[in-house]
Amino acid sequence: MSKRWNQERKEDLYYQKAKKEDYRSRASYKLLQLNKRFKIIRKGDRILDLGAAPGGWSQVALEAVGEEGLVVAVDLQRIRPFVEDNFKAIKGDFTTADVKKDIISALGGPVAVVISDASPKLSGIKDVDQMRSMDLFLAVMEICDSALRYNGSLLMKLFQGPQFPEILKVVKRKFRNVKTTKPPSSRKKSVEMYLVARGFYGL
Repeated sequence: MSKRWNQERKEDLYYQKAKKEDYRSRASYKLLQLNKRFKIIRKGDRILDLGAAPGGWSQVALEAVGEEGLVVAVDLQRIRPFVEDNFKAIKGDFTTADVKKDIISALGGPVAVVISDASPKLSGIKDVDQMRSMDLFLAVMEICDSALRYNGSLLMKLFQGPQFPEILKVVKRKFRNVKTTKPPSSRKKSVEMYLVARGFYGL
């Protein structure tokens, strides 16, 4: 990473806030802002966090669900544990069958909300990156089919591009209410958008 990138990061308002308020990532503020607006995560909920490292979204989710809830987080990278007993971390690729089985086992039942701030590994080749983004989206949707409860919610990051309208069509077939938004903490130059889908119909 360049010196310029590191300098911009250190000067970033939300990076500074995360350091000051002891959040693991500036991305924590995206979930804080989205949940304040849409009230997706509630006390006592069971939450599945896909692509969770370093744990910024899981940290916010744990605060929101309280002691009665549960947060299960999955990532290719190790996620440093939290002090809360109602947090479980799985190290692995959630697009694989074995890890999906581990997820279902750890959850112990359907979840109220699936959240994902995951990004595909980018190659710099536009067509390849768009395909990887679509593959990641489809993997999240497949997990929703097996882990999300009826009338549950999905919050995930997407990237604007040619496949965006098709992605929305897929989501609208599975959820009653679908919106896209961009929280204030999302960098202005970023093409990321956040999908808020509620009222899961199930299969």
